[in-house]
Amino acid sequence: MKRIVEIVPARPGWYARWRLSPEVTRCYPVSLWALLEEADGTGREVIGVDCVGQWPGADDNEAGGEFVRYLFQTPDAGPPEDAEPPLAAGDRRDDGPRLQPVTAQ
Repeated sequence: MKRIVEIVPARPGWYARWRLSPEVTRCYPVSLWALLEEADGTGREVIGVDCVGQWPGADDNEAGGEFVRYLFQTPDAGPPEDAEPPLAAGDRRDDGPRLQPVTAQ
């Protein structure tokens, strides 16, 4: 069992990339970083939790999604081309993420 040692907000520009199929990926902004530690205090790792609440190894991630990597793009460069589109004013995310396939690169 791992325990959370520290949680810090992620700065803008960090994304978690997930593979939805062999040709399709989707990036979600990372909301926070968590430092995890083994119960015996030996091993530590940092994981990013994205804006839809997914992280590598979570049991309730989006079905069929496989974590690929974290990536950083400076905010002035804009989001990756496979980024989840931002919500419009008044939109709600009760039905899960809106997926729009983009060919993997």
